[in-house]
Amino acid sequence: MAYRVGVDIGGTFTDFCAFNEDTNDLYTLKVLSRPDEPGAEVIEGLEQLETRFGILPSQIHYFTHGTTVGVNTVIQRKGITLGLITTEHFVDVLEVARLKMPDPYDLHSKRPDPLISKDRVFPVRERMNADGSVDTPVDPESVSAAVDHARAAGVEGLVIALINAYRNPAHEHEIQDLIHRLAPDMLVYCATNVWSIIREYERTITAVIHGYVQPRVSHYLTSLQKALRALHVPADPFVTKSNGGVMRAELGKTACAQMLLSGTASGVIGASFMARLSGFEKTMSLDIGGTSADVAFIENGMPQYGLGEMIGEFPIYIPTVAVTSIGAGGGSIAWVDDLGVLKVGPESAGSIPGPACYGHGGTRPTITDAFVVLGFIGGSDLGYNTIQVDAERACTAVESLSTRLNLSVVDTAEAMVNIA
Repeated sequence: MAYRVGVDIGGTFTDFCAFNEDTNDLYTLKVLSRPDEPGAEVIEGLEQLETRFGILPSQIHYFTHGTTVGVNTVIQRKGITLGLITTEHFVDVLEVARLKMPDPYDLHSKRPDPLISKDRVFPVRERMNADGSVDTPVDPESVSAAVDHARAAGVEGLVIALINAYRNPAHEHEIQDLIHRLAPDMLVYCATNVWSIIREYERTITAVIHGYVQPRVSHYLTSLQKALRALHVPADPFVTKSNGGVMRAELGKTACAQMLLSGTASGVIGASFMARLSGFEKTMSLDIGGTSADVAFIENGMPQYGLGEMIGEFPIYIPTVAVTSIGAGGGSIAWVDDLGVLKVGPESAGSIPGPACYGHGGTRPTITDAFVVLGFIGGSDLGYNTIQVDAERACTAVESLSTRLNLSVVDTAEAMVNIA
C-alpha cells in the first residue's frame, strides 16, 4: 500500500494530508509548528500518522511540503553576513533601489535598511556594455582588494551583481573563480546564476535574498533528508515552489529563491483546482492561518502570477503565484495603543506560546481567544484534538484589554473580531 503525503508548515500549526493511492482515502492531522527547531514538526507528524492511522513511514512513496524557513529568515533578519560586489561607481544599488516609499502618504515613511549595509558593498573595476560586449576587462587587483575588505568586515558570503551581466555573465563568472582561489571558504553567489533578468536592482535584490537565506535553507533541507532516511521513508522529498510547482529538496538547497513563497502558493493552487472542478469563472481564495490571512484571485480555474512579490520588506523578482497577505490570523495579538485605540496584529502569538486558550503559557489576547469568548469555538478540541481549549484563560486575556477600553469582556472580544 502506497501513500502520498503533503505537509504545509505554518506559523502556528503544521498540517499533514496523507492520500492512499489504492483506496483514494484521505487522512489529515495537525501538529504545533516548531519555530525553535524547524523540521521537528515534520518528524512528529509522521510519527502521529503511524500512531493514529497506521501509516508506516516505509509506505510513503511521495513526500512534498511547503516551508517558511526562507521567508522567516528574511523577516527576522537572521541570515548570514553578506557582502556585495558590484561594478565600480554602482555601489548604491541597494540603497537607491527604485526610490519608492512604503507609504507615500506618510511623511515619516522610511524605507527598510538593506540586507547588506553600504560598508559591505565592494566595487570592482570592470564594465560590460548593454549589448554584452566588454568595455573594461575585470581588474584582478580590485577583486583581491574587495575580498580583503570583505574578510576584514566578517563577511560570510559574497553576492556578485554587475551591470549588464544578464547579457553576458562572463565577468561575474570570472570574479567568482578569482574569489574561489583567493578565499576558498567564502560562499559566492552570482546574480545571473540565481535569476538572470534585466534591470540592475531587481536582479541584485533577488540574488541578495537568495544568498541571505541559502545556508539556512540548505541546512534545514539536509536535516529533513536525514530525518526521513532515519525513519526509513523511501520517498525522495520534494518542496513546493513559489510558482506552485515542485522541485526536489536537493535542488532546493541551491535554488532556494524559487521556494520562498511555497506555502502560500500551494494553498492557491489547491483552491484553483477546486474552482476548476466546480466550474467557477471567477473565484477568490482566502487562507487564514495563525499568523496571516492570504487572499488570491482565480480566473477560469487558473491562479494569477506576478513579479515583485514581497518577502518581508523586500521584493523578489521570480515568477510567483500572486497572493496578498495581511497580518491577521488566529494568533494575531490585540493591543491598545497610546491613544487608547484597539488594534489587532501584525504580531502573532504563533505556536509558542500560542493564544491564551491553548494553555501553553500565552497571556496576551488573540483573535482565537476572542472567538472562544464569543462562543464560536470551544465546544470541542481544536486542530484535530491537538489543542484543548481553556475558555477561562481566554476570558482572562481579553479582560486585560476590556479594563483599558471600559468595555465588557464580550464587547471587547466582538470589537477584536470586527477590527480583524
